[in-house]
Amino acid sequence: MSDFTHDAWSLYIAVITLISIAACAVLLLGLSSRGAGDAGTTGHVWDEDIEEGNHPLPRWWLWLFVITIVFSLAYLALYPGLGRYAGYLSWGSDGQYQAEQASAATQYGPLIDKYLKQDIKTVAADPRAREMGQRLFLNYCAQCHGSDAGGSRGFPSLRDGDWLYGGEPEAIRASIAGGRNGLMPPMGPSVGSEDDVRDVMHYVFSLGGRAHDGLRAFRGKQKFDTICAACHGAKGTGNPQIGAPNLTDDIWLHGASDASIIESITRGRGGMMPAHKGFLDEGKIHLLTAYVYGLPR
Repeated sequence: MSDFTHDAWSLYIAVITLISIAACAVLLLGLSSRGAGDAGTTGHVWDEDIEEGNHPLPRWWLWLFVITIVFSLAYLALYPGLGRYAGYLSWGSDGQYQAEQASAATQYGPLIDKYLKQDIKTVAADPRAREMGQRLFLNYCAQCHGSDAGGSRGFPSLRDGDWLYGGEPEAIRASIAGGRNGLMPPMGPSVGSEDDVRDVMHYVFSLGGRAHDGLRAFRGKQKFDTICAACHGAKGTGNPQIGAPNLTDDIWLHGASDASIIESITRGRGGMMPAHKGFLDEGKIHLLTAYVYGLPR
C-alpha cells in the first residue's frame, strides 16, 4: 500500500468525490427541467403500437435526491471523506476508540487493578475474574484458538495439557504478552531419501505408542538421534525452551496422518503467535493469563 501514501491521492479522492456529487446534481437538474406535460417517448416500440414513455420523475422522488445531495455535502463538511481533510468536527474512529478505552479504564480500572495484585492461580479460581478473562479471550484469541479454546489444525489447543512453551503461569503470560515464533526447519535434505524420512516417521510413531513398522523404526532411530534429538530430546519429549513439541503424547498440531508428518519432517513448519502487549495493558494480560491457565484439561 506504500504506492498510495502520496498527498496527490488525497486530492484525487476529494476531486472525484465532489465531481460525482456535482454530476448527480446536474443529472437531477436535467431530469427536473421538463414539466409534467412534456412527456415524450424513448423511441422503443413493442408489439407494433406499445411505446416506452419518457416521463419526468415524480416530485417526491426529485426532492429525495435533493435531500441526499445536501446531506452528502453536509456530511463531507463535518466528517472525514475528502481525502486527508478531517472535517469541521475532526472526528475519527481512532479518537472514538481511544475515548471508549479511556471510559472503560475509568469504569473497570479499579477492579482490574485489584486482580493485578493477586497471583495468577488465585485469579484463575475467581468466577468473576474468569468471566472477564473469557470476554477478553473471545475478543482477542478465539479467532485462532476457537471460542472453546480447542484450537484447530496449525493452532494449538489450550485444553489438552500439551504446552509447546510450558503451561505454568509465567510461560503462558510470556506467550500472550510477547508472542511466539515457532520454526521447524525443513529436515528432508538432512534425513536423506524418502525411505529415510519414512523410517524416522515410524520411529516417531513408536515413541507415542502408535502402530508402526519395527524394522523401519529401528533404522529411523539412528537418524532421529543424530538429527532430531537436538531439539526434541533423546526420548522425543520436546523442549519448552525453544517450543519443540513432545512427540510421545500423540498430540499433533499439524495433523497425525502419514502425509502430514512426512511433510513436517521434509518441509518443516512455521507458526507465529502475535504479541499482545502492544494493545493490551498489564491488567488485561493478567486476566487473560489466568483464564487460559484455568481452562479445564
